[in-house]
Amino acid sequence: MIIHPRAIVHPHAKIGLGTVIGADAIVDEFVEIGDRCEIRARAIVTGHTKIGNDNQVGYGAIVGSEPQDTSYKGAVSYVEIGDRNILREYVTINRGTAEGSKTKIGNDNLVLTGAHIAHNCQIGDRVTIVNNVLLAGYVEVQNHAFMGGDVVIHQFTRVGAYAMVRGQTRLGMDVPPYCMAVDTNMVLGLNSLGLRRNGFNHQRRRAILEAYKIIYKSHLNRSQAIALLESTPDYANNPDIKFFCDFIKASRRGVCKIYEKGLGRGEE
Repeated sequence: MIIHPRAIVHPHAKIGLGTVIGADAIVDEFVEIGDRCEIRARAIVTGHTKIGNDNQVGYGAIVGSEPQDTSYKGAVSYVEIGDRNILREYVTINRGTAEGSKTKIGNDNLVLTGAHIAHNCQIGDRVTIVNNVLLAGYVEVQNHAFMGGDVVIHQFTRVGAYAMVRGQTRLGMDVPPYCMAVDTNMVLGLNSLGLRRNGFNHQRRRAILEAYKIIYKSHLNRSQAIALLESTPDYANNPDIKFFCDFIKASRRGVCKIYEKGLGRGEE
C-alpha cells in the first residue's frame, strides 16, 4: 500500500494490499479497506465502514458518517461496500441509524459527483447514480437501475431493477422494474434501451411490455391486473414478469402511475 505522508490513517484501520491513500485523506479506527483501492485526496472514510476490493473513493468524498436522522443516538452501525465501485468527488454515504443496521452498496456501481446516499439505503449491483442525486433513508435501488442528475427520492421508496429515472425527477412512490420514471411518481413506458444493453432480446422485452400494458393500460385495478397476469400461464411462468408482479405486490408506498400527457416510450 501507499499512504501519502499527509494522510491521517488510524493505526488500527485495516488497509489491503496495493491500496493508495492520498494527501489529507482521513481513515478512522474501525475502517476496513480491501485490496487495490484508491482513497483520493481529502476523502474521509469513518465509522464502522467496510470497503471491498478495487474501489475508488473520490476527492472530498465522505463515507461512513453519522446518519442525518434525529433518532440517531450514537448506535454502532455500519456501511458496507462491495467491489469495483467508483464513488466520485464529494459523494456522501451515511451509516445506518439503528444499532447493528447498515447502509449497503453492492458491486460495480458508479456514483457521480455530489450524490448523497442516506442511512440504511440498499444499493444493488451495476447501478448508475448521476450527479447530485439525493437518496433519503431506507431507499432501495435494485440491480442495473439508472438515475439521472438531480433526482430526489423519498425515504423507503424503491427503484426496481433495470428501471431508469429521468433527471430532476422527484419520487415518493416505487418505480417498478424495467420502467422509465419521467415525472413526479409517474412512469412512461419501458427502459427499452437499458433492457437491450443488458441483453434482453426482443421476445423478453415484448413479454415485459405486454405485462406493463396490463398493469397500466387495461383499466383494471392493480390487484385485478396482477391476478390476471398470475393466472395466465404464459405470464405466470415467465421469471421476468413474476419479478415485475412480485415487486408491485410488495410495495409499501404504492407504485408510480402512468404519465398521461404523452405517448409511452419503449412501446414500439
